[in-house]
Amino acid sequence: MELYQLEYFVAVAQEGSFTRAAKRCLVTQPTLSQQIQKLERELGQPLFQRLGRRVELTEAGRVLYEKAQSILQLAQQAQHEVEEVSGRGMGRVIVGAIPTIAPYLLPQLVQKFQQQFPQAELSLEEDLTDHLLAKCAQGELDLAIMAMPVKHDQLNVQALWSEPLLLAVPQGHPLAEKKKLTVRDLAKEPFILLDEMHCLGEQIVEFCNRQAYSPLVCCRSAQLLTVQEMVALGHGVSLVPQMAAQARPDPRVVYRRLSGPGPRRTLALVWHKHRFLSGAARAWLEMIQQETARRKKNKSG
Repeated sequence: MELYQLEYFVAVAQEGSFTRAAKRCLVTQPTLSQQIQKLERELGQPLFQRLGRRVELTEAGRVLYEKAQSILQLAQQAQHEVEEVSGRGMGRVIVGAIPTIAPYLLPQLVQKFQQQFPQAELSLEEDLTDHLLAKCAQGELDLAIMAMPVKHDQLNVQALWSEPLLLAVPQGHPLAEKKKLTVRDLAKEPFILLDEMHCLGEQIVEFCNRQAYSPLVCCRSAQLLTVQEMVALGHGVSLVPQMAAQARPDPRVVYRRLSGPGPRRTLALVWHKHRFLSGAARAWLEMIQQETARRKKNKSG
């Protein structure tokens, strides 16, 4: 039983004529008649009584007519919903981000996205890099934002923009007023870092090691906000992403750039190579790409 056979059947039932039904369905009358006969053979019941030029439903035809209308309506609805999902900005998108990015970047992106695509259904997840990669690979997330480097055979990885890691020192600290700061200036400073489960903490250690310097880690925390508060209270210094420094201005903390090739991180957008992206997911992808182009243009300008 095919949908087009049900369409032909419903047309005959409503028109009361094979000729008018064929014209309505844009097929020849012999074609329509053959398909109705094929449907009757498949069901093992006559569906119409041929009364000269007029046809009427049999008892079996009346039973099928009600079901056929429901089936065709459901098929139309399904097609409409699929078209809506595939339309730009339509459907659902699930976006993930690591904790050192999510609270500083996602709110402004979400606001912009919802203004442009108010009918999209957006869900956010904040998690560690390894967990986000696993969820993208398993199809639980449409897209995720994290920090480079990222390597995964099943995932697309698109570099976005980079930002400096700023030295955070408490107000009144000698390094707050020094004109030029280098990694060597941090050699004797107690360092407050994120836990090792966060990629940022390890990236900072690797940067220092490349400069032949090992940070004197006095404390680790699970939250970047806690790191900033510890610095504000004078427990040590740290390196903080620029977006986190800008999001939480605090007169108790001074943020400085290190001279030379200072530490930086590059954000990346990740999604499955073979996952179907809804219209909403494609719109989010395009918005991130536009944001990247805007930031790079402003930097070059």
